[in-house]
Amino acid sequence: MELFHIPERRPEELLAVADGGRRVLYGELFAAGEGLARAGCRRELVFVLCENTAGTLLGYLGCLLCGAVALLLDAHIAPELLGGLAETYRPAFFLVPRDLPAQTRVRLPQAAPALELRESVLLSNGGRGPALHPELALLLATSGSTGSPKLVRLSGKNLQSNAGAIVEYLGLTPEERPITTLPMNYSYGMSVVNSHVQAGAAVLLTRRGVLERGFWDRAAGEGATSLAGVPYTYQMFRRLGLASMKLPRLRYLTQAGGGLPPELHREFAAWAAGTGRRFYVMYGQTEAGPRMGYLPPERAEEKCGAMGIAIPGGRFWLEDGDGRVADGPGASGELVYQGENVAMGYAETADGLRLGDEWGGVLRTGDMARRDDDGIYYITGRKKRFVKLYGSRVGLDGAERLLSARFPEAEFACVGRDGLLSVYVSPPGGGAAAGAADYLAAQTRLPRGAFRVCPVAAIPKTEAGKTCYARLNVDGLWDAAGKELENCGKIEPGAV
Repeated sequence: MELFHIPERRPEELLAVADGGRRVLYGELFAAGEGLARAGCRRELVFVLCENTAGTLLGYLGCLLCGAVALLLDAHIAPELLGGLAETYRPAFFLVPRDLPAQTRVRLPQAAPALELRESVLLSNGGRGPALHPELALLLATSGSTGSPKLVRLSGKNLQSNAGAIVEYLGLTPEERPITTLPMNYSYGMSVVNSHVQAGAAVLLTRRGVLERGFWDRAAGEGATSLAGVPYTYQMFRRLGLASMKLPRLRYLTQAGGGLPPELHREFAAWAAGTGRRFYVMYGQTEAGPRMGYLPPERAEEKCGAMGIAIPGGRFWLEDGDGRVADGPGASGELVYQGENVAMGYAETADGLRLGDEWGGVLRTGDMARRDDDGIYYITGRKKRFVKLYGSRVGLDGAERLLSARFPEAEFACVGRDGLLSVYVSPPGGGAAAGAADYLAAQTRLPRGAFRVCPVAAIPKTEAGKTCYARLNVDGLWDAAGKELENCGKIEPGAV
């Protein structure tokens, strides 16, 4: 399959512009694909350690071009996690940045490089990799932060379908210039690349983060047309005063990776509408390559808090606890999606990479949702993100939404076990930490002792900016790795 129209491009066409003004042309991509094929990568597993650089972009797209199957990983992945994945899946090659951190490099093979690229190097792992299904095109980790060996298996059809749908509903043209705000190994960041390559647009690659002046200098100076972010990114946009920045070519913003607090959704929707821009709230999962839904920007203010409708070519429905379709006005249940972008399935061992399509284009998302009378969907929580308190079922996501609406100046993360719900709140001082337990008790009509509050300097995040629940312990003392969280002391129920 000729993904994203790449073979149709002319060698002199612009693919990307990296930091320092480095222009990356399609001719360089064609050469990278040919070089990877000559080095023996065709239909082999390649671990691509990613940064938002020309080397990673050429390596990722070059693998797709020559028929190699890439697993996209953070270049700064913990060495023990990289070692565990390599032991499980036995890749034939590693494609790594030349300036890879020393602590990660020790986990890589010491063999001579198989291919030298300008910003990266291909290293041989000393032999053939595992058997691969002929339709397998790409692998993404379900949890890069915890080191889970579970991978999502994506076909070329999955990637092509999703990129085409995104181009359609965003109205992308070759004139777009998106600037990278998310890691390329994160499915959302990857989809920004895929969809704009599909549209024939050049990507502005940068290793700088949104808190750095250099990021905004590039966004303004090189005419960035769009920004993408998870909820944490939008909190940073607000603090940095995005609304007052001079970004004359900025046409639209996209948000995914979790629900925005209502006040942030409303604020950015109103700003976009008032300045002639478009604001897209979107919904997706890695298992769908990743995009499944979006809220049309003309309804962003009216339907504040909604996830939206299915992307072109896909469809949603709701199922009750017995697997029956939940229909009618105000229907609610587990959200189910069908579309060509749904992955082939998971792999947890090297043998799993030879499997075919196990899901048949249908994904049970694990998210609970409701549909309003206009056919717009709202995510209400995770199917398994709940605890029993005094015999009552309490959703952890719902608790976070209640607290965020009541205390918009703070950030919350809720974890729990039956009998206790722990609320992590940042910043540690102020009314949010003092009032969270009382507010939840009042809203749920449960005893205040069911809630424990743990003030922390910052809510731990994954590399993609999502809340890292794996690091939050229900007892409010230690994270999952046994490390005491900053400013997190023992707080007895009812003490805050």
